[in-house]
Amino acid sequence: MNTNSSNSLLTVPTGVLKISEYLPNDNGEGNDIILSLIVPTYKERDNVEKIVTILSGLLDDFIPNRYELIIVDDDSPDLTWEVAQSMLPDYPQLRVMRRQEEKGLSSAVIRGWQASRGRILGVIDGDLQHPPEVLLQLLRKIENGADLALASRHVDGGGVSSWSVVRRILSRGAQVLGLIILPGVLGRVTDPMSGYFMVRRSAIAGATMNPVGYKILLEVIGRGKVEEIAEAGYVFRERTEGESKVTWKQYIEYIQHLIRLRISTGRLGKISRKLDFPMGKFIRFGVVGFSGVFVDMAVLYLLSDPTTLAIPLTRSKIVAGEVAIINNFLWNDAWTFADVSMQQKGWKSRCKRFFKFNVICLAGLVLNVIVLNIVFNLLIPNRYIANFIAIAVATIWNFWVNLKLSWRVTDINK
Repeated sequence: MNTNSSNSLLTVPTGVLKISEYLPNDNGEGNDIILSLIVPTYKERDNVEKIVTILSGLLDDFIPNRYELIIVDDDSPDLTWEVAQSMLPDYPQLRVMRRQEEKGLSSAVIRGWQASRGRILGVIDGDLQHPPEVLLQLLRKIENGADLALASRHVDGGGVSSWSVVRRILSRGAQVLGLIILPGVLGRVTDPMSGYFMVRRSAIAGATMNPVGYKILLEVIGRGKVEEIAEAGYVFRERTEGESKVTWKQYIEYIQHLIRLRISTGRLGKISRKLDFPMGKFIRFGVVGFSGVFVDMAVLYLLSDPTTLAIPLTRSKIVAGEVAIINNFLWNDAWTFADVSMQQKGWKSRCKRFFKFNVICLAGLVLNVIVLNIVFNLLIPNRYIANFIAIAVATIWNFWVNLKLSWRVTDINK
């Protein structure tokens, strides 16, 4: 395993979020590590020592010297990673990773798995809300043949300790919504929102992960080769130290994740893979473009309507069109092509992307007019059908050229 000799921290993997099938031990011999358990942390200084002590005690009795416990910390301001690092001399199976460039629970788990050596990969929260003793039940279920074993709040022996009515409704509502959007994934487990599970490395090796938010289980089931699934009940405990990370943003990210998985693993995903076409990005690009129509119309009304500013129509349209282009660029930069823009930070890089986007969109407008006239005058003498075809062609043009020119990986800011 790669480590930084100066501080004993694991080197953070980079690149595609993909798990390798096999990693040898440091001595180059065969892999004798049964379990690699990831504990993602952020501002868990008061909990990290407790959970390392408890988990090490359990696993030392059950599979002594055949496990590794990996703390993956997102550069916590309270120096959680430093506390964990100080424990390394006393816990030989402990590894610590400090991430400074990336953030997010799901990617933290995957990066930990990428640096791991175990045949079984697991994850448990670092806030002691997941009862550690259930860990051994999950491990036994994997050893008995399951590809995936998860701790569930919705089977015998499971539950929540003292959730509010609102939080219970939100949790169940999220599950129902998931069953509607992605029944083939969420229908296989009773607690798809669980963040406490184990999976065979072979079941997800080679699959490119693309998580949104903090629920990695959806990604594992949706993209992995998971056949047999087993569950064990657990009672979700209330936090005793630190602060909760659950926010409204995470529910929105959960919905985004469901939609992305639906697109990428369904029929559209199969078509896009055959054509080598990024269908998910194209759909997001289309959604952003649709929002731009409303921005254009709103600005045009505010500028040109006799009851508002009453600016001449042509000038109003130029301003409205440019505002819509700015709107579309900002959303595409933050959402559609976020994977590239996150690597190319800084105003200089952003201004370059915006300039290219603007030029390409103006060229798309010219293409729109040309196609409209060709279709209307030579093929289909219906202005609305012709306009629809012209918009479709221009949209594909705008997306493809922007993909290749505006949001392409060139110089990456470190």
